[in-house]
Amino acid sequence: MPHYVVLGIETSCDETAAAVVRHADGRGEILASVTAAQIAEHAPYGGVVPEIAARAHVERINSVIAEAMAQAGVDFNDIDGFAATAGPGLIGGVLVGLATAKALALARQKPLLAVNHLEGHALTARLTDGVDFPYLALLISGGHTQLIQVEELGCYRIIGTTLDDAAGEVFDKVAKFFRLDFPGGPALERLAAGGNGNRFDLPRPMLGKPGADFSFSGLKTATIRLANRLLQEQEGEVLDASTASDLAASFQCAVIDCLAGRVAVAMEMLAPKGYNRFVLGGGVGANASVRERLDSVAQEWGFRLVAPPPSLCVDNGAMIAWAGAERLVRGWRDALDAPARARWSLEQGATA
Repeated sequence: MPHYVVLGIETSCDETAAAVVRHADGRGEILASVTAAQIAEHAPYGGVVPEIAARAHVERINSVIAEAMAQAGVDFNDIDGFAATAGPGLIGGVLVGLATAKALALARQKPLLAVNHLEGHALTARLTDGVDFPYLALLISGGHTQLIQVEELGCYRIIGTTLDDAAGEVFDKVAKFFRLDFPGGPALERLAAGGNGNRFDLPRPMLGKPGADFSFSGLKTATIRLANRLLQEQEGEVLDASTASDLAASFQCAVIDCLAGRVAVAMEMLAPKGYNRFVLGGGVGANASVRERLDSVAQEWGFRLVAPPPSLCVDNGAMIAWAGAERLVRGWRDALDAPARARWSLEQGATA
């Protein structure tokens, strides 16, 4: 099997990332992975501002790529293909990364790989753990919550998705109400760590209903309403430490119950078809409590959970480089007019 070295670029949200990955004999090796976060730029606003993110990508993309290449000990002559996120994501940021990859591919006369961001997450476990097709994947982040039947490279079926807010989005919005530091998800996880998750009875939307779709908007609203009522009772501007910790823990438990319930439905659907591997991806997949509970669900249904390291669950260049390398091995290429997409379903196929 041919050996390929691919440079991957990820700019779909607020991380400017680049990585160099080697695909050899069906196995992957990360030669370098560099990420420049934008936490300081967005913190004053309590969330990602698309225009600020796009400008920061423009300012940092060249230096991030140069650092990744230097760490990998390669130059452009060693690169066999240039991969970049082509969507879905914030369109300004996607354009920056994709245009950069196009310029490099054209200048070096090397293949362009226009990668679906979600495909990058879904394939990461093949890079880290060599997971064979087929498998069930759960992608949980600030923009997406999807259960995906991964049949083969480029062949995906979405069997469950959120009907409103994504899991990571509600983590961030509830964290913002608690006045926690940005990014909110990890901060809320830390707050919940010392709390009693059984103190407050919060709803579990969609739990027990047919299908594997998710809904988190009602849970978010119920949590914020309860927090407001508790604030009125305490006659203060912020909740006392114990109450805040218990409410955060109760909210996190409710989200995890929703995730676990729908994952169980998906496993019940796929187990008779011979599926026994369960892959976790996306930023919420770095949450330790989420991992622990989903591992228990997987064991109950005879599945093996494969969860990449937390650094590879969040957005990163290595997952894009690997997805590009997988496609390159199969002889897939993308034209230089491959479009940037704000929305791009995995069910639309692997090519842009």
